[in-house]
This record gives sequence, C-alpha cells and structure tokens, in this order.
Amino acid sequence: MSNSKYDSLKLENQICFPLYAASREIIKQYKPFLDEIDLTYTQYIAMLILWEKKSLTVKEMGEFLYLDSGTLTPLLKKLESKGLLTRARSAEDERNLNVTITEEGEQLKEQAVNVPAKMAQCSKLEAEEALTLYRILYKLLGKTDS
Repeated sequence: MSNSKYDSLKLENQICFPLYAASREIIKQYKPFLDEIDLTYTQYIAMLILWEKKSLTVKEMGEFLYLDSGTLTPLLKKLESKGLLTRARSAEDERNLNVTITEEGEQLKEQAVNVPAKMAQCSKLEAEEALTLYRILYKLLGKTDS
C-alpha cells in the first residue's frame, strides 16, 4: 500500500462511507416491517417522536429528527392525509406550526410496537456492540448525554 498524498481520498479510508452504507442497509431492513403498517422509514421516525411527545412544533420535530423543513413539510402533509396527525398554526405565535398526533396515529402505535424487536433480530451485532455503536453515533451527533 502506497503512502501517496491521495491515500486520504480512498473510499476505504473514509469514515463517512461505512456510516452511509450501513444506514442505507438498516433502513432497507426496516422496509418489510414498515410496509405492514404503511409507513416509510422517515414517516416512522416522525411517528416515533409523536408517540413520545404527542405534540410539538415543526421546528422542534426537525431538531429531534435532524431534518429540515423542506423534508418535513411533504412528510407531514402525507401523514396528515393518512389521518395520523394534524398541523395547525400556534395561537401564541403564528410563525410556529404545531404538529399533534391524532387518535388514529395513537392506534398505529399498537401495530408498530413490535418493529424494534423484529429489527433487533436482523442485527449482526451483539447487545453490547449495539450499545457501544449507539453511544458512538450519538457522540458524533453531539449528544454525549445519551
């Protein structure tokens, strides 16, 4: 192996590539389970935060999910058309758009409750490895308290 000035440009030397490829692979593994509940992966993570918080602003949702409003707006419109959430301007500040889970959205939680366990069965990691990876990834995201 040469030590040329271009070694840093080799795909095998990039930390971003295995993260990217692994992320795509994991999302692909979610697909059959999410198809059963008629959600895409991005819709699923939006519902995860709604099941937890019940109501929040689009801005807050974007911060939790690391998504911008350009990605969230069509996603939320689709979930609203499915009856899983409502969107409404804040009475206190019309600049804020509130997103609130509906009863139908809450009911979907029962169908989704087994998705994490099904995904855990797909993992090639031991429990300790998965926990270590989880901590490292959140450290990369700047959330060291996780």
